Amino acid sequence: MSEVSRPLDALNEARGKRVIIDLKNGRQYVGKLRAFDIHINVVLEEAEERADGEVKRKMGTVFLRGDTITIISPQV
Repeated sequence: MSEVSRPLDALNEARGKRVIIDLKNGRQYVGKLRAFDIHINVVLEEAEERADGEVKRKMGTVFLRGDTITIISPQV
């Protein structure tokens, strides 16, 4: 694993891997990180919306606005 020195480096390490994203409105999305920009706008593939740890709906490819995201975490 390469050294992560900036937040965008951490996102680059997660590109192509599954991540968990929490939004300000309480929703949670899990999917493969496809792309992001400097505003942390994110594109997920194979995305699922979850509530209380259970899949509520499968959504395919989604775009999430960076200003709505509170947490991005690699799925363990």
